[in-house]
Amino acid sequence: MTAPGRITALAAALSCLALGSPAPAAAPGAEVTGVTLAPTAVAFADLAHYAAANRALAAAARGAPRVVFLGDSITQAWGELQHDYFARTDRINRGISGQATPQMLLRFRADVVALHPAVVHILAGTNDIAGNVGPMDLGVTEENISSMVDLAQANRIAVVLGSVLPATDYPWRSGQEPGPKILALNDWLKRYASERHLVFVDYYSALTDGALGIRRTFAPDGVHPSLAGYEVMLPLAETGISAALRATKRRR
Repeated sequence: MTAPGRITALAAALSCLALGSPAPAAAPGAEVTGVTLAPTAVAFADLAHYAAANRALAAAARGAPRVVFLGDSITQAWGELQHDYFARTDRINRGISGQATPQMLLRFRADVVALHPAVVHILAGTNDIAGNVGPMDLGVTEENISSMVDLAQANRIAVVLGSVLPATDYPWRSGQEPGPKILALNDWLKRYASERHLVFVDYYSALTDGALGIRRTFAPDGVHPSLAGYEVMLPLAETGISAALRATKRRR
């Protein structure tokens, strides 16, 4: 049984974590009356990563609806390799390398909702399968994506869901055999998009080598697209964004 003092300390720690502020007088991982504290939500989701950029963001040009690209290293590198596209005031890249869906969900309000986009492009899930934040059932990934969609729709933001890119292995976490899991997640994403009237963009079919992996000309390391890969992806993304914007206009 937990002593009353420990219950109070645990409640305080959890309250600080939920608010995204560090627990008083304790560093992440420190013990407070027998309770090991996890890193704060701020550190876990890297909420400071784009804080300055979000504050400095210029207003979107009139008649140019803003689109936020939310994702992991695949999205972040997209912004670096196709810089001119993301230099536009209506195309905002908010990818953070290594992130899984729990982290993206935590920063969704700061890095998407607060920017008032017309559309959010979500490309997520491969790092869940890789186990970047620990083992994760596909059902948890699906719930996290569903929660992001709920937040978007509650704020009148149209959603484009990108398929997870093909991969047969992860260089940084080998042996996960991600191929079948990626197929299963993509099947769910496609069905879910249809059920929720979202736009689904099938990057997988355009990049696959036909054997669960990505063509090496599109991703030399087997995971992260090269410029050639992004050149295939970009027109698909733009088609999806245009479809989402048309659907938004029809509903008004």
